[in-house]
Amino acid sequence: MIGFQAERENRMTYCVALKISAGLVMLADTRTNAGVDNISRYRKSFTWEVPGERAICLMTAGNLSITQGIVTRIDAAIQKANQGASIETVLNADTLFRATQIVAEHMREMQDRHRISLMNQGVGADATVMVAGQRKGGAHRLFMIYSAGNFIEATPDTPFFQIGEHKYGKPILDRVITPDTPMSEALKAVCVSMDSTLRSNLSVGMPLDLVVIPADSCAISINRRIEQEDPDWQAISSGWSHALRLGFQSLPAVTL
Repeated sequence: MIGFQAERENRMTYCVALKISAGLVMLADTRTNAGVDNISRYRKSFTWEVPGERAICLMTAGNLSITQGIVTRIDAAIQKANQGASIETVLNADTLFRATQIVAEHMREMQDRHRISLMNQGVGADATVMVAGQRKGGAHRLFMIYSAGNFIEATPDTPFFQIGEHKYGKPILDRVITPDTPMSEALKAVCVSMDSTLRSNLSVGMPLDLVVIPADSCAISINRRIEQEDPDWQAISSGWSHALRLGFQSLPAVTL
């Protein structure tokens, strides 16, 4: 039963990230579930920033102990560097690619240390991490890291990534997101994508964490916790439901 619950917990999330010409948009839920009687909230979106120099957002899905260990290692390295240690961190790496390599190295270290013991207990150890950000003098970039530590980068052909329970929120992104999508439309798209997932999958839940890094700002312009009663969220959720009903009613009749 413990193994079953842990495997279920591995799938309890939905995170979405967009890379458009206007910048980066990231949205994550906070629900973690190890059984119907053990539902918790855990932040899955983490940020580091030196305003005007570098801004990074990391979002996680999968085994919570693995992903928390990755974030702890990132924080510990930054703290040591701030205290004068000569150590490479996500905040002083030469490129965002190298910063992503550092996160991937932490992923491999956590997997190498814990995978066998977790598997021996019937617990899934897989995790996935998205890294988005920009450093001064470089382009804004978005990466997705797999459990093995290998990763891919978003491109104009694939301008968004999803991790966790992604299937319900993908159709709207496929239809509206391109590299040239305006920031205002991108914000609506990630909210609709999340709302569709929340309505169809009880393993994803409020509150949400929204992060926006505008292109060439090297700073986080939005880092917002969205609760269920948030008026902006309610307007998007109810407006999308209304638009879907109207669209459905306007379709021509089917004659069989």
